[in-house]
Amino acid sequence: MQTQSTSIPSGLTGAIQRVLVVDDSRAQLKMVETMVRRWGYEVMTADSGHQALEIVRRTPPDLILSDWMMPGMTGLEFCRHFRSLSQNGYGYFILLTSKSEKGDIAKGLDAGADDFLTKPVNAHELRARIKAGERIVSMERQLSEKNRQVSDALEELREIHTAIDNDLRQARTIQQSLVPERICEVLTSRVSLLLRPCGHVGGDLVGVFKPGFGRLGLYSIDVSGHGITSAMVTARVAGYLSSTFPEQNVALERRFDRFYAMREPAETAQMLNQRLAADPGVEEYLTMAYVAADLASGRMRMVQAGHSPPLLLRADGSHDFIGDGGLPIGLVDEVSYDQHDFQLQSGDRLLLYSDGFTEAVMKNGEMLGDDGLVEIFRESARTGSGPDLLEDMFWRLTQQMESAAKLGDDVSAALLEYDVLRDARA
Repeated sequence: MQTQSTSIPSGLTGAIQRVLVVDDSRAQLKMVETMVRRWGYEVMTADSGHQALEIVRRTPPDLILSDWMMPGMTGLEFCRHFRSLSQNGYGYFILLTSKSEKGDIAKGLDAGADDFLTKPVNAHELRARIKAGERIVSMERQLSEKNRQVSDALEELREIHTAIDNDLRQARTIQQSLVPERICEVLTSRVSLLLRPCGHVGGDLVGVFKPGFGRLGLYSIDVSGHGITSAMVTARVAGYLSSTFPEQNVALERRFDRFYAMREPAETAQMLNQRLAADPGVEEYLTMAYVAADLASGRMRMVQAGHSPPLLLRADGSHDFIGDGGLPIGLVDEVSYDQHDFQLQSGDRLLLYSDGFTEAVMKNGEMLGDDGLVEIFRESARTGSGPDLLEDMFWRLTQQMESAAKLGDDVSAALLEYDVLRDARA
């Protein structure tokens, strides 16, 4: 039998518009077709499962009314084939049958049928079953549309996330460039730097600048907070302590138009505080430990502005924490800072570090603390030097941490090994 169809009546807006009727009985097929068309649906017909399968491949229906018992391909087999097809939307399937045994109904449901209608077909019951199917199809299409919208939104978020991730990776590269030298040697001393942000970018900064023969500026900075805002502040502060452009470095002052001399660390901290406190819209503050070193004599001048106290490991194995606190920079408009002077001896090691070390949570639930820092510093100093020493400290830290895979805070350090290259250069 040829496929028959009628145009969709104007005003038909239901979820079900196209109905396929399948029956090997011409009389039954004509009767069901007439009823369904009268209710305003577009109708397609087939007198066998094979013909119906060809139709649904070309023009997927919204609802199928199929006889169960048909020669060649039963309605049950047709239903299985129909469900195996890849379709954009859901097709509601009603089996017309004289079967009423629970086992038969279970077979129909297992094949993919949604509903059953007992023959001979009652017009009122058929229309009610179609309306029930319409509600199901409508909900399915609404759900599919919502899923599509969610998928589109997720794809858009994925694209946004990729763009942000790329920007952050580039920002990380830029921030890493703020520490161009990870190791440098001045006279017979060596400086090494470590910077490990907990995210793409962070609020820690370490650095060194060399204004003249045997002179060294060494600093460790920790900006409040994490992420992009903190990283932007570190970029600004890096410009204030530039190793490339001494005229922009607040720790230096021009003398006799011939050379740059180092300001007192307390004065440097005060100037930085004035600049940050005067910046409108910047709510972040920072802690800092800054050392102005004379490597020819071993004299150190240091300011501690709310930062972790530098750790001095003497060549004889003893240690000291230097400093007594001080206010962070950028927190208060007018503030003065105390300065600490001390002397290094050959083989001494001075460590400036952020609280990402001491406040890291260990596997026992406690923070590493000052004692833990001294222990890993000593252990690493026994077997290594320079950047290898700092890398070993970081490795030991992560091995003891509660979650080694994810840092809870930025970790950074600046290490000055005083007069350790004397024998190598003798």
